Amino acid sequence: MAKAAKKKSDEEINSRVHPRNTHTLFDHAQAENTLIKAYNSGKLPHAWMFTGPKGIGKATLAYRFARFLMNEGESGPGLFGDQTAPTSLEIGQDNPIAKRIAARGHGDLVTLELSPDEKGKMRTSIPVDDVRKIVKFSHKTSIEGGWRIVIVDAVEEMNRNAANALLKVLEEPPEKTVLLLICHLPGQILQTIHSRCCHLPLMALNEDTVIRLLKEQAPEVSESDAVQLARLSEGSIGKALDLWAGGGLDLYREMIALLGTLPNLDMVRLYAFADKLSASDPLAFKTGMELFLWWLARLTKVSGQGTFPELVIPEEHKLISSLIERHGLAQWLGLWEKCSTNYARATHANLDKKQVVVTTFMELQTLMS
Repeated sequence: MAKAAKKKSDEEINSRVHPRNTHTLFDHAQAENTLIKAYNSGKLPHAWMFTGPKGIGKATLAYRFARFLMNEGESGPGLFGDQTAPTSLEIGQDNPIAKRIAARGHGDLVTLELSPDEKGKMRTSIPVDDVRKIVKFSHKTSIEGGWRIVIVDAVEEMNRNAANALLKVLEEPPEKTVLLLICHLPGQILQTIHSRCCHLPLMALNEDTVIRLLKEQAPEVSESDAVQLARLSEGSIGKALDLWAGGGLDLYREMIALLGTLPNLDMVRLYAFADKLSASDPLAFKTGMELFLWWLARLTKVSGQGTFPELVIPEEHKLISSLIERHGLAQWLGLWEKCSTNYARATHANLDKKQVVVTTFMELQTLMS
């Protein structure tokens, strides 16, 4: 019963913080102004690609813009002789259109995102059949006589056939239809899709903003933990919340303690850590390995630039200082590339996770010997 109750609570949290339900946008005033100016110009581009790290508010901005466009289409400039150009995308939560979008009940808005297959298992990519719905949608008349909006979250999650199907819509854009493409990894997108979109890059959130949002969305997180999660997430509230929910901060602390035993790794600790990452929770391995690679990338950067970033936990300074005294940039970069390749192979080839963790950390010890 307790387990079921926790699952329900998690679902409620996910629903509450979904971008379609989020009305406040932080740290992206410049991006919002770009959209307002484009709208006020009367020559709004038909396709936008919002780029930047995952979890910084790109989808929030997309839904914010969708609410604005649909509201303007129903009661926009010119009503009762009002010619005042809008200066904000803000649409209140009590607005009827905002409520229908939050409830997924607006007929002129289509959203593409990862969804479960017929067996209830979450797909790893957006299939072509889902994108074909956009093609049909784009050739229909607006249900409410205003704008039609398509949000793709995220565009790099489409498979090849799906990307080609989307390209057909971009090549022949229907009138009064806007496509808002969320993109975390621009390098994975077809160049032909890139070239048909207006690009709007969004920067990572300020550390203070991430801390504030953590306190709002996860009030049980302590002040010190919030600071450490904000630094670990590098300006992504989405990543910070994922790390908190998945125990990522505790994994990071345990990892730093393990690395502190170098140059002779504590093998008992190493195997205990490997057991934890290879246990039944499939996210533990991904979280732990990505945290290690992130830490190793930071170490490499310090070695190359000679300056320390804001530390996640105090113990890191002594650890990083001792390691960069032993080797230069080339050795650390080579190790990062080798460990990254091993992790990628493990992910795609379904290798023994415990052995992958042990081997990865032993690569570091070998370099130190």
